[in-house]
Amino acid sequence: MTNRLIKGWTLVLAAAAVLAGAVSAAAQMTGAPLAGYRAAPGAPSSSMPAALREIGFDQNLNQPLPLDTTFVDEQGQRLPLSHYFGKRPVVLGFVYYDCPMLCTQVLGAMTSTLGVMSLKAGIDYDVVLVSFDPREKPAQAVARKTEYMHRLRNESAEPGWHFLTGDQPDIERLTKAAGFRYAWDEQTQQFAHPAGIIVVTPDGRPARYLFGIEYGPRDVRLALVEASAGKIGSIADNLLLFCYHYDPMTGRYGFVIMRALRVAGVTTVLLIVASIYFMVRRERLKLSPPHLALRTR
Repeated sequence: MTNRLIKGWTLVLAAAAVLAGAVSAAAQMTGAPLAGYRAAPGAPSSSMPAALREIGFDQNLNQPLPLDTTFVDEQGQRLPLSHYFGKRPVVLGFVYYDCPMLCTQVLGAMTSTLGVMSLKAGIDYDVVLVSFDPREKPAQAVARKTEYMHRLRNESAEPGWHFLTGDQPDIERLTKAAGFRYAWDEQTQQFAHPAGIIVVTPDGRPARYLFGIEYGPRDVRLALVEASAGKIGSIADNLLLFCYHYDPMTGRYGFVIMRALRVAGVTTVLLIVASIYFMVRRERLKLSPPHLALRTR
């Protein structure tokens, strides 16, 4: 039994040494703190058209949105923005329904991503799309909703998707609070605007910004779980949140080597300790007199 105990603790020390070596190697490979952040190069402002210099996303994380602003849904009802908050996290998108290019790509990417997730709109989260063109009316909103609900091919999700229009003062208040900067381009007679979506907490605070026109299901799912404070999703999602870190520079979740190694190390040590416990217990049962072994069982 003593020899087995010595072997067991030798395994523990060996696992600790391997873990320490892996951490050191990871730090040497990266050559920088393993915080999950990386800088994204940008084009000089002087090389951009004037309209594009004014657009972008300011990440107003954890800043409350003006939920008292009112918007008209696709059915023609004017409701306060708070009507769509309070129960679940919200995927918020700014588009205009007659946009010939970028908004179509954003809506298409959202539909594709949310359509393959196990989390369900209207149950686990809501989708709120706000037109930032005050000229648009519910007719354009209902046309877009019909189009994308047909693409989604899931009638049960339809109550969780909301296509809104509004007046200029409410649009300006909401877009400014959310950090969404856009501009009208006279030359093209179109709006210049950034691409991305915002995952908002149930009480109306931006939690995560996901940029571009491609949204990975893992990124959206982790953002929703994080925004809900763990009220939706599974234990596995919370474990992934520990191993993945949101990078505000890219609007994505990146793998954090240090955290993953800690999880792997703790798991390895627990397995070794459990193995030693059962080995010792089995040895004691073998060495005990028959009547004591029966009683122990």
